[in-house]
Amino acid sequence: MYTNIMHSDPNLPTMPSEDIDYTTRNSSFSTFGNSFTLTDDQLRVSTEMSPMMMSPWNQVTPFTSSPWSHSDTIPSSAYEEPPQPHALIGSLVREEGHIYSLATKGDLLYTGSDSKNIRVWKNLKEFSGFKSASGLIKAIIIANGKIFTGHQDGKIRVWKVSPKNPAVHKRSGSLPTLKDIFKASIKPSNYVEVKRHRSTLWIKHSDAISCLSLCDEQGLLYSASWDRTFKVWRLADSKCLESVVAHEDAVNSVVASSEGMVFSGSADGTVKVWRREMQGKVTKHFFVQTLLKQECAVTALAMNPSESIVYCGSSDGLVNFWEREKNLAHGGVLRGHKLAVLCLAASGHLLFSGSADKTICVWRREGMTVHTCLSVLSGHSGPVKCLAVEDDKERKDQDHRRFVVYSGSLDKSVKVWSVTDQEVNPANMIAHQQQQQQQVMELESASESLRSDRSCY
Repeated sequence: MYTNIMHSDPNLPTMPSEDIDYTTRNSSFSTFGNSFTLTDDQLRVSTEMSPMMMSPWNQVTPFTSSPWSHSDTIPSSAYEEPPQPHALIGSLVREEGHIYSLATKGDLLYTGSDSKNIRVWKNLKEFSGFKSASGLIKAIIIANGKIFTGHQDGKIRVWKVSPKNPAVHKRSGSLPTLKDIFKASIKPSNYVEVKRHRSTLWIKHSDAISCLSLCDEQGLLYSASWDRTFKVWRLADSKCLESVVAHEDAVNSVVASSEGMVFSGSADGTVKVWRREMQGKVTKHFFVQTLLKQECAVTALAMNPSESIVYCGSSDGLVNFWEREKNLAHGGVLRGHKLAVLCLAASGHLLFSGSADKTICVWRREGMTVHTCLSVLSGHSGPVKCLAVEDDKERKDQDHRRFVVYSGSLDKSVKVWSVTDQEVNPANMIAHQQQQQQQVMELESASESLRSDRSCY
């Protein structure tokens, strides 16, 4: 639901927080304590300080008995003129698993879950799908005409779209390639100890993939893992260029800038900065500094499109940010969630934060440090695990930029929102809240009817 609009003040002191019983994911290497929550009057304020296998489907499947149900009945209110600043425009309810990853490319939406299937959607309707030998799909990224998926088994699988039929996706390989694994396995020096009495090739992840990040300009793919490393891959030949032991616990997120700066966030509570350098034909990353060190886990990282701001979400429900133009000076803290921040996405002047509290906060940056919480999107019945954002080409405002936001949740659904960077008039707040609740009810009712109809056949 919508809540009162509040503005950040980078000059306010940090306020204390109350402890809550929220358990973060325990990695293979250590465990972490509880996160904490915030009081109501602490919410949505920015402050200066912080506490801180090959088995693909090769044919197009009809999906006649799809595990998804989609509501074709979009509430008319979502298309009213003038368009509402923030509206729910669709809901995809998945019955086969919790949604862990999302990726968009043009008019296609890729969704990954803890089932073996990656689903492809077009205009909110089933378009295609393909199956992996591994269960949980924790990350999806699209680059150079290929789809890269990161999995719980520590593998990165690569898929290609058939040139004859765009609905057909075929497995094209994995990272590292079988050829590279064979070549590396010959030399004993290529093995590293990952656990007591266990060694593996340095080019392979030994634990779950947590994140995939693209550096388009350099043609590099970064993979972060619970094995405490991030690895660097060259997309042109699928070579692993480097493996960086970055943290003392699981690496939950990594983002890379076009200018050679790389940021990593970990369950050890730190955010670290790395500098990428090309030494002849060799790519090396050097540690620069630690931006944040705290007891609670760092869960998500993001940069705005201009790469001037670095955002960090944590298990305490806070979003810290730093300004690159000021030598990564700490810009403030966004307080908008009562439970852990699980995902971040940035587009235009907006930042979206998804949380274990089942909501999505929409933040607008004004200048460099001041952030306004425009709205809180509610409708999920489980934690919001992933987000994807793109420009809205269907519903356009003359004076405001509009976005389509996809949110994947552990409630097994993907919800689709139309969001603008326009502030909601406080006088219309109650009406917006009632409208959003009505949209959620209509979509859930339509989805339930479709599921009931299928069960009769």
